[in-house]
Amino acid sequence: MLAQAPNELWSWDITDLRGPVRWSRFKLYKILDVFSRYVVGWMVAHRESATLAERLIAETLGKQGIVRDQLTLHADRGASMRSRPVAFLLADLGVTKSHSRPHTSNDNPFSEAAFKTMKYRPTFPGRFGCIEDARSFCRTFFDWYNTQHRHSGIAMMTPEMVHYGRAEIVREGRAKVLAEAFNAHPERFVRGMPDPKAVPAAVWINSPAQEMLSEEGGH
Repeated sequence: MLAQAPNELWSWDITDLRGPVRWSRFKLYKILDVFSRYVVGWMVAHRESATLAERLIAETLGKQGIVRDQLTLHADRGASMRSRPVAFLLADLGVTKSHSRPHTSNDNPFSEAAFKTMKYRPTFPGRFGCIEDARSFCRTFFDWYNTQHRHSGIAMMTPEMVHYGRAEIVREGRAKVLAEAFNAHPERFVRGMPDPKAVPAAVWINSPAQEMLSEEGGH
């Protein structure tokens, strides 16, 4: 699956957030744009439910203005992801459904990486006192992640810059600053005029090259 612009390929997943007592869990649902890494939708609930997932997906599609045959939605093979309510919703709205390959744990890497970023933050608590605490934390985290987090996979841009088409303007600004620095002190740049990194033109989940390597490794 290939994305060459925002809102062509999304990835969604659900993770546990530990509650106030042993064995208590809240469920964090998250939908992420693969090209921009922008979290387009999220929800914290008491349980995992296909009905809740269907509602979140429908609301997020509406907020992003997704039209028929525009989007592919990727997920692992969990029960909610493969549920009939979600499948029927996507079919009704003209969204292509995609799932990770069976017994392949790394086929949903973008969602997993965002969860890891969240859980490795110094402010991430071991437990949440109540569901409102979990929602408050996620609200703050996803605002930071979308608008302040400089992501290495998108040329140290924020997801918001890429998702809403400001990345090239930012890159031009960086190039101007670097050119001024080079002109002032060229001796400091042993490799010549620096060129700021650009956002990748395309992002894959399971690129053909990766799949070929996987198949060769299995022989």
